[in-house]
Amino acid sequence: MPFLILWACTLIGCFSVSSAEAPNLSDLVLPLWKESPEQFSDYRVEDGKYIINPWVFPERMGLYKILLSQTASYFEKFGPENEQNLLWGLPLQHGWQYNTGRLADPSQRTDCGYESGDRLCISVDSWWADMNYFLSALPFLAAIDSDIMEISSDQVILLPPPKDQTKFCLNVSACQSSFPKTMRKWNAFYQHLQSPSSSFEDLLKYLWDAHTSSLEDAYKIFENRLEFYSEPEATFGMSWYVAVRYIAAFRFPTTFIRTLKFQQSLPPRMLVNGDRAPYISDFTELQNAVLVGLNLLRNLDNDTGSLSLTIWKILMKIQSVRNNILKLLETILENSNST
Repeated sequence: MPFLILWACTLIGCFSVSSAEAPNLSDLVLPLWKESPEQFSDYRVEDGKYIINPWVFPERMGLYKILLSQTASYFEKFGPENEQNLLWGLPLQHGWQYNTGRLADPSQRTDCGYESGDRLCISVDSWWADMNYFLSALPFLAAIDSDIMEISSDQVILLPPPKDQTKFCLNVSACQSSFPKTMRKWNAFYQHLQSPSSSFEDLLKYLWDAHTSSLEDAYKIFENRLEFYSEPEATFGMSWYVAVRYIAAFRFPTTFIRTLKFQQSLPPRMLVNGDRAPYISDFTELQNAVLVGLNLLRNLDNDTGSLSLTIWKILMKIQSVRNNILKLLETILENSNST
């Protein structure tokens, strides 16, 4: 059990989340949050349809901002100021990707995403950006399909990237056709969100089911994008993908404050050749430890043929175990911040 607790600590630390509209902190911790659209009319309108370019950072962040606003009323029973909205994890993660340069063109064939070029550009060659597309576009379009947004499903069109357009769905019907399982899982989450009888634990389960399904779809398509990165960064990306499945089984509650605190354990920049945890000098001890733990977890998962994940899922079916591990993790994080 001690090993599992330390293992869980590493897992939670690796997960970066996003924000939307909570205790005024969103304006401070989310890049370009104020500049991002907060309602559909802030986007371009053509023939009665909202045209959204998800390859421009504020426009993609606006998807989260609207989604958080439109779902706020359903989370009121869990806490004030929309702080308990479980969708905060998505924009916080996206903000971390932007701040650390992970949305820029890793091939460096264009200036997309770089300070010296178009900083607001999201590169289609970025593995992180493409994985995130499936955690921004699909949840957003599924919310429209589930009547969360109060507009019809044919009123929103997402613009394609400059290349590889067929890898991305751009509207509700296309996403339902191309990724039916994932869209059904997001619809299930929104249906339970609108049910007065749904508990916080229920919503966590459905949210993580949809989240992992989105990543599974994306990983199959974009795994080759990792070839653009340094070996340490590509390894981190693969380890992160594996870890999310364990985090999902743990049902980490992606509320605003909790995820914001844990996000500081993530790498503050792109990893480059020569970076070797736990000896990365400009990383904190916690950030170094998380990288080491992620690599160990990925190796364990590979070596056991995911038997370790099966065992973890069995343990995480017990809510008291999940609660106790979460309390311990928060204590560890507080202690690391005070030293």
